[in-house]
Amino acid sequence: MSRVLGEVVGRAGEEVQVERGPRGPVQFWRGQSRYEVGELLDSWIETAPWWLRDADAGGASADLVAPREVWRVEAVRAGRSRMSFAGVYDISWDASGNRWWLVRVHD
Repeated sequence: MSRVLGEVVGRAGEEVQVERGPRGPVQFWRGQSRYEVGELLDSWIETAPWWLRDADAGGASADLVAPREVWRVEAVRAGRSRMSFAGVYDISWDASGNRWWLVRVHD
């Protein structure tokens, strides 16, 4: 089971700070907590659903159709055992806004 995090500025997610290595995220900060990425499970490129439209512009907003990179990572809060406390998170890089978002937490 997974849960999508709340809406923020028209996007699902929670803004996070991320340190990125050559292959993807290596750690991220959610509030005051630091999470260390133990394994990169998957990555993909996605766009928002086509039916999300900017009513004022009469078409799709550039922000909505801009592709974003998503990584599914296994991570653990710093200082905890990976064997017993690891979680799976989807982290998204929004290049148009120059921001990282935590978009899903998998149970």
